[in-house]
Amino acid sequence: MKLATLKNGKRDGRLVVVSRDLTRYTDASFLVPTLQGALDDWQRLAPHLEALGHSLEADAVPSGRFHENDARSPLPRAYQWVGGSVYGSHVKQMSKAQGDKAPENFLTEPLLYQGGSDSFIDPRGALLAADEADGIDMEGEVAVVVSDVPMGASLDEARAAIRLVMLANDVSLRELIPGELAKGYGFFQGKPSTAFSPVAVTPDELGVAWDGGKLSLPLLVEVNGRPFGRANAGVDMNFDFPALIAHAARTRSLCAGTIVSSGTVSNRHGGGPGKPVSAGGAGFSCIAEQRIAETIKGGAPKTPFLSFGDKVRIEMKDAAGRSIFGAIEQTVEKYER
Repeated sequence: MKLATLKNGKRDGRLVVVSRDLTRYTDASFLVPTLQGALDDWQRLAPHLEALGHSLEADAVPSGRFHENDARSPLPRAYQWVGGSVYGSHVKQMSKAQGDKAPENFLTEPLLYQGGSDSFIDPRGALLAADEADGIDMEGEVAVVVSDVPMGASLDEARAAIRLVMLANDVSLRELIPGELAKGYGFFQGKPSTAFSPVAVTPDELGVAWDGGKLSLPLLVEVNGRPFGRANAGVDMNFDFPALIAHAARTRSLCAGTIVSSGTVSNRHGGGPGKPVSAGGAGFSCIAEQRIAETIKGGAPKTPFLSFGDKVRIEMKDAAGRSIFGAIEQTVEKYER
């Protein structure tokens, strides 16, 4: 089942079921107005939504053309957004960039941060920033949405709580982050609003690429129409999603609709920092990692962070080359109040 939220002039949008090929949708708001409402009552509503999806595939219900530009992030806002960092190569390189050592326990205990969840960017909405000097960067990630998770949940309970999978652009302002982390109190201004893919899908739609805890397909990142990254999201993942969810629920329960992300998808390259796509490598899911690789190789970074007018695209395709979640496609624009 594939679900999306269409713009309707209201903050939380209107829930629709989308066809597997992402070309059509049918209204689901007569069952439940919003995706959050569906997650709150998933056991009762999911069978009805699935039946609606089957009817859509059979062309047995009214439908309309699905345009990704009409979609909001599947959850336009959420009760909780938890960002992880489970790719060891990314943790190591970011620690170097911030003039610090990677945490000693990052291979034995997941890294998490509490993101802002009151307002997410539309997947085809502008990526607004006040100043190019802040070091505007994309971060291509995979994320899951869970049902209610009890405090102290086991790995099996965490796995069973995964309801939906989607992609994320967890935007970072790289020049602001080191100063914030130096205060010892975490991110805030360095982590503006996040965008998610136009469509969220149930794990069964992912076939053999989903093993119950990770999604083993390349994450395709483009900047200004040129390939930037194609790292496999299931490779070099130190912790899978059940481990992240259970860790997040160690001292608190997680309510239905909580979003948990993998952090920036990153593949190692012979123990080194990775190679650009143009050099035959898997590339990078954020600009900061490419800049670190350039510094290691040549003594200084060459690739600039994003500028106003730049375009970012993040997508994932199945083995047949079909888009699974639709594409996050954003143009960086200067914020004008």
